[in-house]
Amino acid sequence: MPKPKFLGEGIPYLDASALNLKGKLLVVEGTDGVGRSTQVEALRDWLEVQGHGVVETGWTRSDLMANLIQLAKEGNTLTRDIFGLLYATDFADRLENQVIPALRSGFIVISDRYVYTAFARHVVRGGGRDWIQGIFGMAIVPDIVVYLKTDVASLIPRVIGSKGMDYWESGMDMHLAPDLYESFCAYQKMLLAEYDRMAEEFGFKVVDTIGRSPQKIQEDLRTHIEPLVRRPRRVDPKKLEIKRT
Repeated sequence: MPKPKFLGEGIPYLDASALNLKGKLLVVEGTDGVGRSTQVEALRDWLEVQGHGVVETGWTRSDLMANLIQLAKEGNTLTRDIFGLLYATDFADRLENQVIPALRSGFIVISDRYVYTAFARHVVRGGGRDWIQGIFGMAIVPDIVVYLKTDVASLIPRVIGSKGMDYWESGMDMHLAPDLYESFCAYQKMLLAEYDRMAEEFGFKVVDTIGRSPQKIQEDLRTHIEPLVRRPRRVDPKKLEIKRT
């Protein structure tokens, strides 16, 4: 079993050669409102029907950090770099206590967003790429990252029709525009451009969502993922004996 690859130095106190990760790590990336949660749920159902054990994780879902990060957002007092460190702590906790144990046991882990979300948010706020990638250096390189690509015009009605535009996903902390709507448009344009750039850097599989139904998007997801999770066909020894004779 080859040892896992990390985005950076890995986890200092874990021997990479002894991890023996038998499962697969699948990542679905994209901005808020693009339909990630819908696609992840459908993907999980599809994999489970085929008999795979599936574990799902997602951004800021750590028992250790999730509530603290939510409180920090409500207070709107912390700096860009402090938020980066909070997100990294959340990720490290989930990696050690959820993702690695599941991969060791042979599960397929579906991550609704991964470290690339932190990279994009940090960079569009003026932070350094090397710094943010460095503090997430413990991250295991996924087996596949599927990026749900959209544009601002397509995103607006989806967001308005669901949970609405919030302070952070509209980039209001960056003072890009005087009102929520204009700030949302400006921020998402910057964010999507950074995702597009990362798609090239990290080799994402890109699925276009613009003007397409959830079913068609799901079909593309499965097309990219199926070769990774396909089980080898078992050969009947009796048939081999017949061929030999």
